[in-house]
Amino acid sequence: MKEKTAKKHEPLIHIVKREGLPFYYTLLIRAIAVVSALIVCAIVTMALTGENPIKVYATMIDGAFGSSRRVWNLLQSLAMLLCVALALTPAFKMRFWNIGGEGQVLIGGLATAACMILFGGKMPNGLLIITMIIASMLAGAIWAVIPAVFKATLNTNETLFTLMMNYVGIQLVAYFSIVWESPKGSGTIGVINPSTQAGWLPQIGDKKYLLNILIVLAITIFMYVYLKYSKHGYEIAVVGESENTARYIGLNVKKVVIRTMLLSGAVCGVAGLLLVGGTSHTIETGTAGGRGFTAIMVSWLAKFNPIAMIVTAFILVFLEAGAQQISTEFGLNESFSEILTGIILFFIIGSEFFLNYQIKFNKSHKEVK
Repeated sequence: MKEKTAKKHEPLIHIVKREGLPFYYTLLIRAIAVVSALIVCAIVTMALTGENPIKVYATMIDGAFGSSRRVWNLLQSLAMLLCVALALTPAFKMRFWNIGGEGQVLIGGLATAACMILFGGKMPNGLLIITMIIASMLAGAIWAVIPAVFKATLNTNETLFTLMMNYVGIQLVAYFSIVWESPKGSGTIGVINPSTQAGWLPQIGDKKYLLNILIVLAITIFMYVYLKYSKHGYEIAVVGESENTARYIGLNVKKVVIRTMLLSGAVCGVAGLLLVGGTSHTIETGTAGGRGFTAIMVSWLAKFNPIAMIVTAFILVFLEAGAQQISTEFGLNESFSEILTGIILFFIIGSEFFLNYQIKFNKSHKEVK
């Protein structure tokens, strides 16, 4: 009896993980993605609105850079988004999925507002600002370390835990918005200490947001050095690669997890401080503005590199500013501008596939017995 041989064919296409790409090649792939996105956006614009896509793109640029005020607003938005992304990065690099940035920022902002309301006018302004800094960092750190302790001791799901903490933080802010409402019956806190400006972060010259930007720049440099060159940064990377390996070489994984989340929450608290004490001078449930979630994209696209995050954060805030200007200039609703933003982000995120993988074609089908 003759043996039957099963014939199999190798697939025509297969995907292979890349070992690494030269820097110029990664830039080329991303440039191709952006150009492709702009072409698709141009087609969609003409098809849905009949507007000249060149005018639409010019309007986007004008919305971001059309005046010095717009430029400073763009830089402020960039700084705040970057600050939250920097806060989340140590946890993400450790493979601790901290989805609670929104809540941690809100709690930091709530602690700042509490200091301004309770101590404003009762202590020197310099001492009040120091108190605000300590309170905001401590509040954000405590809010972040709660899920970290449960993860380290009981192995709970940190994604769900940190996500649920966001809603608790939002409700706490909503509660105190009623407790401290001004004027009574408004349901909002309003601008805190408008006459005395007690607790307002100082302004450098006539540049309203310059202090915020400089603080975030300092945090960026610190985080880059901390993650790349410090012992703690090395331990974070090892735990992120493999907890078993980390334990094998003698690292205390629980300690690393808790310490890293304390840092992550503290920096989120600083973001809350800058938003309340240095920007709006009030607190509400929308103060974080969704940055806790957008920052996840910023961190991932930059592959946890704090310097590269400046670029990814800039792209997102530029698209947001440009989209708002499109809605105003052409009388289009916000949905259309969000369509364009979504298309551009889709292509940018999609380009990551080609940075990490390559498609190979088999020249011939080989039979495998």
